[in-house]
Amino acid sequence: MIRYGLVILFNVAMWGCYINSLRVLSSLQATVTNFATNFLSSGLAGFFLFEEQLSFQWFAGALFIVVGVLILSKSSIEMKDSID
Repeated sequence: MIRYGLVILFNVAMWGCYINSLRVLSSLQATVTNFATNFLSSGLAGFFLFEEQLSFQWFAGALFIVVGVLILSKSSIEMKDSID
Protein backbone atom coordinates (compact mmCIF):
# COMPACT_ATOMS: atom_id res chain seq x y z
CA MET A 1 0.00 0.00 0.00
CA ILE A 2 2.89 2.36 0.73
CA ARG A 3 4.27 1.82 -2.77
CA TYR A 4 1.00 2.90 -4.39
CA GLY A 5 0.89 5.94 -2.14
CA LEU A 6 4.38 6.86 -3.34
CA VAL A 7 3.27 6.52 -6.97
CA ILE A 8 0.40 8.94 -6.34
CA LEU A 9 2.69 11.33 -4.47
CA PHE A 10 5.22 11.30 -7.32
CA ASN A 11 2.47 11.96 -9.88
CA VAL A 12 1.20 14.94 -7.90
CA ALA A 13 4.77 16.26 -7.64
CA MET A 14 5.22 15.78 -11.41
CA TRP A 15 2.10 17.83 -12.15
CA GLY A 16 3.36 20.58 -9.84
CA CYS A 17 6.71 20.64 -11.63
CA TYR A 18 4.95 20.71 -15.00
CA ILE A 19 2.81 23.69 -14.03
CA ASN A 20 5.87 25.54 -12.73
CA SER A 21 7.82 24.78 -15.90
CA LEU A 22 4.99 26.23 -18.01
CA ARG A 23 5.62 29.54 -16.29
CA VAL A 24 9.31 29.56 -17.30
CA LEU A 25 9.54 27.60 -20.57
CA SER A 26 7.53 27.54 -23.77
CA SER A 27 4.65 25.08 -23.78
CA LEU A 28 6.53 22.80 -26.21
CA GLN A 29 9.66 22.69 -24.05
CA ALA A 30 7.65 22.16 -20.87
CA THR A 31 5.57 19.37 -22.39
CA VAL A 32 8.52 17.51 -23.92
CA THR A 33 10.63 17.87 -20.78
CA ASN A 34 7.72 16.70 -18.61
CA PHE A 35 7.11 13.70 -20.87
CA ALA A 36 10.76 12.69 -20.77
CA THR A 37 11.02 13.12 -17.02
CA ASN A 38 7.78 11.22 -16.45
CA PHE A 39 8.89 8.37 -18.73
CA LEU A 40 12.27 8.03 -17.05
CA SER A 41 11.02 8.39 -13.48
CA SER A 42 8.13 5.96 -14.05
CA GLY A 43 10.47 3.34 -15.49
CA LEU A 44 13.00 3.75 -12.70
CA ALA A 45 10.30 3.79 -10.02
CA GLY A 46 8.89 0.57 -11.47
CA PHE A 47 12.34 -0.96 -11.37
CA PHE A 48 13.17 0.10 -7.80
CA LEU A 49 9.74 -0.03 -6.15
CA PHE A 50 8.05 -2.93 -7.96
CA GLU A 51 11.12 -4.85 -9.15
CA GLU A 52 10.03 -4.66 -12.80
CA GLN A 53 12.54 -5.68 -15.43
CA LEU A 54 13.77 -3.01 -17.85
CA SER A 55 14.84 -4.28 -21.25
CA PHE A 56 17.59 -3.03 -23.51
CA GLN A 57 14.86 -1.53 -25.71
CA TRP A 58 13.63 0.57 -22.79
CA PHE A 59 17.13 1.94 -22.19
CA ALA A 60 17.62 2.60 -25.91
CA GLY A 61 14.30 4.46 -26.04
CA ALA A 62 15.18 6.42 -22.92
CA LEU A 63 18.49 7.43 -24.49
CA PHE A 64 16.74 8.66 -27.65
CA ILE A 65 14.27 10.65 -25.56
CA VAL A 66 17.05 12.31 -23.55
CA VAL A 67 18.97 13.15 -26.73
CA GLY A 68 15.80 14.62 -28.25
CA VAL A 69 15.19 16.80 -25.20
CA LEU A 70 18.80 18.00 -25.28
CA ILE A 71 18.51 18.88 -28.98
CA LEU A 72 15.26 20.74 -28.37
CA SER A 73 16.75 22.64 -25.43
CA LYS A 74 19.91 23.53 -27.35
CA SER A 75 18.01 24.74 -30.40
CA SER A 76 15.69 26.91 -28.32
CA ILE A 77 18.68 28.47 -26.51
CA GLU A 78 20.36 29.22 -29.85
CA MET A 79 17.13 30.76 -31.20
CA LYS A 80 16.82 32.90 -28.09
CA ASP A 81 20.42 34.12 -28.46
CA SER A 82 19.87 35.03 -32.11
CA ILE A 83 16.75 37.03 -31.24
CA ASP A 84 18.58 39.05 -28.56
